[in-house]
Amino acid sequence: MKSAARLYAVQALFQMEQSGAPADRVIREFEDHRFGATYEDGELAEGDVDLFRKLVDDAVNWQAKIDQMTDRALVAKWPINRIDPTLRALFRAAGAELTEGEAPPRVVITEFVDIAKAFFPEGREARFVNAVLDHMAREANPAAFG
Repeated sequence: MKSAARLYAVQALFQMEQSGAPADRVIREFEDHRFGATYEDGELAEGDVDLFRKLVDDAVNWQAKIDQMTDRALVAKWPINRIDPTLRALFRAAGAELTEGEAPPRVVITEFVDIAKAFFPEGREARFVNAVLDHMAREANPAAFG
């Protein structure tokens, strides 16, 4: 359920950026139409609604801080506003959990790398996401890395 909540948070943040819709409307839409919905192709997973809400709200509330942390982890020629919008949403959701969440950083990194693999199954994005999130996690919580 936590994995689904993380995936839905990335999708919601992407949708918010693309449509300009406010967080509360997108959160409500996801809760009403995505969590556990059934379609011809199958059924969508139930998700941890509290984690989903927290990730989206924290990503919005702390976006400037998270984007700055992401920028410091990216190559200088590729600031966050130049990367793929799906990756930008992923970094914001992961950054929210790394800075405001309770899960161990390695769990958060693994979960979001898996999400990157789902969106980019044939690309190198998963390794890129792993490197950026590792850098962000070390900045957000240096004590967790000894």
